[in-house]
Amino acid sequence: MPRAILLAFAQLDDPAFRAPILWGVLGAVVALLGLAGLAALGLGWALEGWPGWLTAIIQFAGGAATLLLAWWLFLPIAVMIASGCAGPVVTAVERRHYPHVVPAGGAPLLHQAWWGVVFGLQMLALQILLLPLVLFVPLLGAVLAFIISAYAMGVGFFEATAQARMGVVEARAARRARRWQVWLLGAALAALAAVPILNLLIAVIGVAASVHLLHGGRRALQDRR
Repeated sequence: MPRAILLAFAQLDDPAFRAPILWGVLGAVVALLGLAGLAALGLGWALEGWPGWLTAIIQFAGGAATLLLAWWLFLPIAVMIASGCAGPVVTAVERRHYPHVVPAGGAPLLHQAWWGVVFGLQMLALQILLLPLVLFVPLLGAVLAFIISAYAMGVGFFEATAQARMGVVEARAARRARRWQVWLLGAALAALAAVPILNLLIAVIGVAASVHLLHGGRRALQDRR
């Protein structure tokens, strides 16, 4: 698994990796600016007629809460958008490292797109549900958030990548055959998600490393035979 992550980082200069990163970041920024705008409008409407000093305090607290929520939700939104641009990343990794592999038909494009949306929404829901736990029970909350995020990221990225090259049932079976490698991949991605700047690369690193896990696992099975 470490090899898969290192190979993914080594290919960051590939032009195919740029679009998912840019679209993910831009999409997340637009979505979160929209969230901040709606929050400001809602507060302004709710506080109409209140005393000025109290309005100022509540608006300040609301602004701080909005910034915290935006930071917490940035990653799942960026990942959801970037996952929709995963195809070129899969192709680029295979072209560089697995030129002997003949690309097979994957799951229907509509299903792949739907999986990306579901994956992103699952991450979004998890982040929202875990936020109170992280705030009020910091140590336990942080540990649980890491474990759950590792599982969600590993499963989400691996199956999204595998579905580009095989059907849904086969992708799920491939993931189960590598369950511990997939979880370790998710753990590495969850750790990277906590590092500013590096967290912007999560989507392409997750997809690229998943390609290496997928083809590396196939090679291992062939060697055993």
